[in-house]
Amino acid sequence: MAMNRRDFLKVSAGTSGSLMLSLSLPGCSAMPTGYTQETGEWKPDAWLEITDKDEIHFTLSRVEMGQGTYTGLTTLIAEELEVDPEAISPRFAPVAPEYRNPLYKLQLTGGSTSIATSWEPLRTAGASARQMLILAAARVWQVDAAECSAHQGRVLHPNGLDSMRYGQLVELASKEIIRGDIALKPASEWKYIGKQRGRLDARAKSTGTAVYGIDVELPDMVYGVVSRPPRYGARAKTFNESDVRAMAGVLDVFEIERGVAIVADKYWRARKAQDALNVEWDYADALSLSTDEVFASYRQAADEDRGESERSEGDYEAAVSDAGKVFEAEYSQPYLAHSTLEPMNATAWYRNGGIEVWAPTQAPDLGRIAAARVTDLSPNDITINTTFLGGGFGRRLTQDYIEEAAAVAYRVKKPVKVIWSREEDTQHDLYRPAMLHRMQAGLEGNQLTGWHHQIVGPQLLDWYVRNAAPAQYPWAPKFMYDTLGKVGLLAEGIATPKDMSAIEGAIEYPYNVGNIDIRHTHTDPGVPVTFWRSVGYSHNGFAVETFMDELAHETGEDPYQFRRKLLTGQPRHLEVLDRAVRLAGWDTPVAEGRGRGIALFKSFGTFVAQVVEAGVENGAIKVYKVACAVDCGQVVNPRIVEDQIEGGIIFGLTAALYGEITFENGQVKQSNFHDYPLMRQYELPEVTVDIVQSTEAPTGVGEPGVPPVIPALGNALFALTGKRQRSLPLKADA
Repeated sequence: MAMNRRDFLKVSAGTSGSLMLSLSLPGCSAMPTGYTQETGEWKPDAWLEITDKDEIHFTLSRVEMGQGTYTGLTTLIAEELEVDPEAISPRFAPVAPEYRNPLYKLQLTGGSTSIATSWEPLRTAGASARQMLILAAARVWQVDAAECSAHQGRVLHPNGLDSMRYGQLVELASKEIIRGDIALKPASEWKYIGKQRGRLDARAKSTGTAVYGIDVELPDMVYGVVSRPPRYGARAKTFNESDVRAMAGVLDVFEIERGVAIVADKYWRARKAQDALNVEWDYADALSLSTDEVFASYRQAADEDRGESERSEGDYEAAVSDAGKVFEAEYSQPYLAHSTLEPMNATAWYRNGGIEVWAPTQAPDLGRIAAARVTDLSPNDITINTTFLGGGFGRRLTQDYIEEAAAVAYRVKKPVKVIWSREEDTQHDLYRPAMLHRMQAGLEGNQLTGWHHQIVGPQLLDWYVRNAAPAQYPWAPKFMYDTLGKVGLLAEGIATPKDMSAIEGAIEYPYNVGNIDIRHTHTDPGVPVTFWRSVGYSHNGFAVETFMDELAHETGEDPYQFRRKLLTGQPRHLEVLDRAVRLAGWDTPVAEGRGRGIALFKSFGTFVAQVVEAGVENGAIKVYKVACAVDCGQVVNPRIVEDQIEGGIIFGLTAALYGEITFENGQVKQSNFHDYPLMRQYELPEVTVDIVQSTEAPTGVGEPGVPPVIPALGNALFALTGKRQRSLPLKADA
């Protein structure tokens, strides 16, 4: 063995102390570099730490809300580091610029971007650490590093006999410098990427040891509930404070910006006190509309304003003027709630001049701004601890629940957990916006010569920018927060990104039509809205793919063949479309009492085609089968891809069958799962997912399963009944 005994003893015995190395990689320029004796850890970059005890910690910059980041991102590190993914302990990132999502310049998880934005950086992190460990071992052994290799947490000597643990090498590795580009492993050598493996968080979630926000327990913790006004925009005028304060266990009753807070020593005592609370609300500035009025305002806006042009090709006006036939349709979709199974909650503790928050949030840096807004503290005085999330779907991108917890904790100066009831979660959500679509097409024989799509409804950034803009500039004083938001909206599409939430999926219309006119009429009735799983793709997918089906019927063509002939130059669209058709047996007769429908949609960079087989049983729509083909580029874990696509399908079917939030005089009529139901286990269809093997860059899978399943179901019902439904949710007796 070609190594110096003294050096070996230094490495193997000398690492019993605390060791740390920080390596500055692209995207982590603010991280310190050098060697530290205090922590017993080597930190090759902002994500990865290795200790002298062979512990490997990975700081997860994207939250885990069931979508698989805990497993998928860890797998990227493990592959290049040459360790089993189970040897790595993930932990959730603190608020820091190093952990921002590069697409949004905010520390948020959304848009099905976690794998896509981490694919290169995390693999580079693992490969850098591996290379530095190999260089350190080669220096000890006095051999060529190129002849050494790594395997299962050890560096192997060229003689094939000797090896050294990573933990033995961290001190020496801290002194190594890599020059030039980092070589990543070729796909032919991958052991974990692309392989079917279980989830790293499965054991913790199965045994109850995973800590969700609602699980947080702190010493001497108290509980808070908030009575919010029944109508958005109302404020409390008076309430029976003294009566409630006199109740058993009640510690405080007071008004906050979002309503009236009650704090008690026990959760159910707080709820009991809430039942006794009588609030007189001031409705002067409150929402007062009904659902019918929302859509009436949309139609009026569409009549008065053709909207801003979002995509224009050819000469649509001439094409439709010359068309042998002009076909028109109008589609509408209602407001939708998120219905995360873990309702909104957060725990906050004000002490020592700062607030510490524990919360299931998709955007911890926005949570810090939210807490600063309702206190006299600056963002630097606020610590956000991210927990596991019991569902997100975009709801936990908005931080109103953290605002409430921080406001209450700042007053009571005790650790306080604020929990929303299911009714509060449903009636005070920020909803997927209701939308209206006016479609028009020019047909010449069986040829589609012109496509017009007018989208009518609000934009999400109008509501989201309130905390998002200050989070990008956390150094800004709080009196500038609202100004930053206004400036961000004014500069939209110029100095800040364009809000695509209303038009995404529509402007990427893939079919080969010579004349295209896509417009957005921006109108906002004042209902609070935010991101919802698959965002604008969810409503545009229904409009586009239902209208395509209607046009196929008008031309007398098979819906599959009609789409296929218009996809010239779109090989990835064609691939998933053909695969879904084969998987479903499209050309075989369907069972009596059933119909098949098809839809194709690209969202978040991922191509998905679905065929739904459905019927009507006992007066209710029954979905029997869903055949799905998906191309999401390079796959990290096929099992997670299947899980997420299936989850998206069920989420979409729930919306198609049941999803509808309605307003009457400004108040939400639904309250719980009895009148806003989710799809139940016994209702689930047989789902088959076919994943395209691809070498393209990876794209998202958390959301793309949603958009096509809704129109595919509607198209299946039309094939069965001959009746076209243009509004959601779908009805069995339409």
